[in-house]
Amino acid sequence: MRSNLRAMNKGGKKRSNLVTGAFGEDVTARFITARGDEILDRNWRVREGEIDLISLGNDGLFHFIEVKTRSSLAFGHPFEAINKEKAHRMQRLALAWLATHGCFGCEYAIDAAAVLINSDGTHSLEYRGGLL
Repeated sequence: MRSNLRAMNKGGKKRSNLVTGAFGEDVTARFITARGDEILDRNWRVREGEIDLISLGNDGLFHFIEVKTRSSLAFGHPFEAINKEKAHRMQRLALAWLATHGCFGCEYAIDAAAVLINSDGTHSLEYRGGLL
């Protein structure tokens, strides 16, 4: 996986950020499916924003997951990018997804995942459930 990430990163900063973000989402998707969740949607978009991952947990909750991926801590820990405003936007997006999928009133959780890619190509994942 190390060489694949480096090869995909060739082609500019914006492409690099997109590739880095997609890598973090893939790592997180593997993590949540390994724990028994089913991925229902990826990169669901409406005018107000995007939800990175949506899963149905083995706990019966819908999980709306914001994934933040960084290749260094130079701009802070990935979780630092999720402020109160971002969390509330996630909540509005979650309610919109539930409404458009006939699940309005269903139980849900707003979760976050932080993926840190080390310089040697290895990575770590930190997952926090139930932010809201």
